[in-house]
Amino acid sequence: MEPKVKRTKTAEQALRSLMNLCARSEKCSGDALRLMRGWGVSDADAQKVLQRLVSERFIDDSRYAAAFVREKINLSGWGAYKITTALRRKGIEGATIAAVMSENGDVDMSERLMQLLERKVRTTKAKDSTDLRAKLFRYAAGQGYDFATIKGCVERIVKVDEEW
Repeated sequence: MEPKVKRTKTAEQALRSLMNLCARSEKCSGDALRLMRGWGVSDADAQKVLQRLVSERFIDDSRYAAAFVREKINLSGWGAYKITTALRRKGIEGATIAAVMSENGDVDMSERLMQLLERKVRTTKAKDSTDLRAKLFRYAAGQGYDFATIKGCVERIVKVDEEW
C-alpha cells in the first residue's frame, strides 16, 4: 500500500476552503489554524488568512463559544467544567469563556444533571446503594459537573431508589 500523500494548499486556496467551511458550520480560530497547519500553509500566511476570516466575520470566537456552550448543555448534557476545558483546548480565550458561561447561567445545572442521572440509573447494575452512588458519581464527574451539584443529585436519586 502506498503512503498517503499529504495535500498542500496555498494561502488563497486555504482561504477559499475555510470560507466554504465556515459558511456551512461554525468554526473557531483554533480550528482554522489547525486545518491550515495540516494543509502545509506557512504560519505567516495562516495568520493573514485568519485575520481576513475574522475581519469578514466568517470566524468569531465568541459566537462559536456561545453556540458550543448551548449545544453541549442542551444536547450533550455536559457540565460547566467539561465545557470550559473543551473550549480551552480549542484555543478560546479565558475571558470569552467566562462571558459565555455567565450568559448561560440561567440554565439550572442541577436539574439537567438530575435528568441525566434518572436516565442513567435505569441502565446501571449495582450490588447495593453504595455501589450505585459510586457509579452515578463517576458518571456525573465524567460529564463535567462540580462536586456539590453531584453530591446533592446523587443523594436524591439513591434515596428515591432505596424507597422502591
